[in-house]
Amino acid sequence: MKFPLKNIIAVMAMALAFSSCSNDENPSIMANELEGLNKIQEITNDTHIVELYSPTGTLQQGHNTISLRIKNKTTNEYEKNATITWAPLMQMTTMSHACPFSAVTKTTGKETLYNGYIVFQMAENTMEHWTLTINYTINGIAYTANNQISVPASAKKRVTTFIGTDGTKYLLALIDPTNPKVATNEMTVGVFKMQSMMVFPVVDNFKVKIDPRMPSMGNHGSPNNVDLTQSVSDKLYHGKLSLTMTGYWKINLQLLNAAGEVLKGEAITDAVPTSSIYFEVEF
Repeated sequence: MKFPLKNIIAVMAMALAFSSCSNDENPSIMANELEGLNKIQEITNDTHIVELYSPTGTLQQGHNTISLRIKNKTTNEYEKNATITWAPLMQMTTMSHACPFSAVTKTTGKETLYNGYIVFQMAENTMEHWTLTINYTINGIAYTANNQISVPASAKKRVTTFIGTDGTKYLLALIDPTNPKVATNEMTVGVFKMQSMMVFPVVDNFKVKIDPRMPSMGNHGSPNNVDLTQSVSDKLYHGKLSLTMTGYWKINLQLLNAAGEVLKGEAITDAVPTSSIYFEVEF
């Protein structure tokens, strides 16, 4: 059977249009994967490029939400089915230690993006720095990628470490609010302990009391704060932080164990204007 030339041309045009639409969709999908994220850096090995992202495109001392994706150097495509772990390590002059970090999981609603958090309790300096090792498995094959990462000091105090009255070393990290407002803000804190130089597990069933104050304004406080207790779902500690005006706030803290005993931190009085453990926010 013979087809008129004009019909053949029409079919070819439709095929080209479909191909063009299909090709146009892939970049848009990839772009959507990174909505609200900026690249921090790349870590490479012989097979892959591991791309690290955060909302700001940087890391800093304290809690960091980090996203990543893995690009195959040969196919130029991003891997969709990887099992990933990571290992941050502080390279000090006389020793090395790790820090608190979460598991790495697939980002909800994304095809190639994975995410988790790392709490860097120390900032880098001229003699000491952080490295990050990414271990991952794709189709049963194990890979690793490692490089130095930049972790400068945070402008305000977002993490505090101390030894409690029970002799245990604890680490508290401010997670939210990241953009505080004149309002009652949702507040989230991570509470960890140093089990060893390499292991920092989440602490369960404690309580974090808060007392926000403005030192420059007579050390006044604020109403309607809610102390932080642990959530079953994410194992982090949640409460309410009331900020009644813009400016510099010191969020005084007390850490209580499951029995209600204060392990560190002081209640604020005229004689005790600040706690020994605290966070800072300014907006």
